[in-house]
Amino acid sequence: MQATQDNQQPALRKAFKARHLTMIALGGSIGTGLFLASGGAIASSGPGGALLAYAAVGLMVYFLMTSLGELATYLPDSGSFSTYGTRFVSPAFGFAIGWNFWYNWAVTIAAELAAATVIIKYWFPESSSALWSLVFLLVMFGLNFLSSRGYGESEYWFAIIKIITVIVFLIVGVLMIFGIMGGERIGFSNFQLGGSSFHGGFFAFVGVFMAAGFSFQGTELVGVAAGESENPRRNVPIAIRQVFWRIMIFYIFAILVIGLVIPYTNPDLLRGGIDNIGVSPFTIVFNKAGLAIAASVMNAVILSSVLSAGNSGMYASTRVLYAMAKDGMAPRALGKLNRRGVPVGALLVTTAVGMLAFLASFFGDGAVYNWLLNASGMCGFINWLGIAVCHYRFRRAFVKQGHSLDELPYRARWFPFGPLFAFALCMIAVLGQNMGAFTGGSIDWYGVLVSYVSLPLFLLIWAGYRWFRPSRLVPLQDCDLSTHAD
Repeated sequence: MQATQDNQQPALRKAFKARHLTMIALGGSIGTGLFLASGGAIASSGPGGALLAYAAVGLMVYFLMTSLGELATYLPDSGSFSTYGTRFVSPAFGFAIGWNFWYNWAVTIAAELAAATVIIKYWFPESSSALWSLVFLLVMFGLNFLSSRGYGESEYWFAIIKIITVIVFLIVGVLMIFGIMGGERIGFSNFQLGGSSFHGGFFAFVGVFMAAGFSFQGTELVGVAAGESENPRRNVPIAIRQVFWRIMIFYIFAILVIGLVIPYTNPDLLRGGIDNIGVSPFTIVFNKAGLAIAASVMNAVILSSVLSAGNSGMYASTRVLYAMAKDGMAPRALGKLNRRGVPVGALLVTTAVGMLAFLASFFGDGAVYNWLLNASGMCGFINWLGIAVCHYRFRRAFVKQGHSLDELPYRARWFPFGPLFAFALCMIAVLGQNMGAFTGGSIDWYGVLVSYVSLPLFLLIWAGYRWFRPSRLVPLQDCDLSTHAD
């Protein structure tokens, strides 16, 4: 039966089951950051430094996800970040965080298109990049245009591919450590090269901390998807509760295995990238184990990860743009749905912006594209800061207005430590984006501008809204706690 709102207009479909939300939360955290960037992290800071950095960011992400879980179960809304910011901080903050989130994921579409064209040339080296980018864009658009279920199902199977790959990798790696596979027993010798598992000093560790943060970005997409879940008050907590253990297994354990199997002095660890998947740490381990088709298999897995990220970016940015349009924070025309409950206008705009950003990679040696991509890098951390702030103020408003915590469908543990800890680490990540630009003999102003431009841009959008529409911090007793959740 067609989902409708009270005025008989089409409404977003409640299409996601618990398995979809679980895989969206997990799939968002497993991607090229693990398959490719983990090698560079270990080479830069040693296995101990990389493990500590990923563990710290993993703990931060856990607290952020529990904060988002409390918000999304109480108030499931596809506008998520914009809606929470408007209700619990100020309309100006909601406006800025909503557009920040949209920009972050719209540009991610372009980045993943560029990455996919490089990966596919492993098999078709003479083929056209523009052709492949168009094909992948049409696939992403089609999955999102059909229905939200199309996105949910595709993301479910993309996540399954990644999970199977990591599980096989962990099994193979453990067998190699104990000498059951791939030759002699490795043990813990590689963890103590040079007498220590830490390498590169403080700044190297900070760099790995930043890289780990980028790797985990995407876990917050479950907050957007909650608005189209069949039963968010049951399904969202299921997805959130599994995040901690899955981060431990799929990230911390994977980093440990890579650090034990591959010496951090191996120069190949620094060369692993989209254009050189043959030296991905996963490929190296599979090759050492005697699996000859490792490079081709990993190429296919990483291609699926890239398409998954682009697909998620298109879904999330479209839904947030739609929600902002409904709230008068974006052109009203983008707040309309078709008969299948898909915001086609918002989808078309997001797709066009993603494609234009990708086309920018062909001009000026990619300078425009690299600017867009670098500017979007910090946006993810700003989104996380927004989650911490919104949850902190939501919980205080909830208590201030006389509600009992027993009324919450899901309660984040360790409040207020959780959101405060996450806020502090996110702020460190935001301010430390490019510390190297300040540590040389002179300040690298170009590096500073490229790395930090999205922070003043966010503040400018926030201030701009306040200029045109007076907006003050919402008092706790006036925060809107109404909800129409099922």
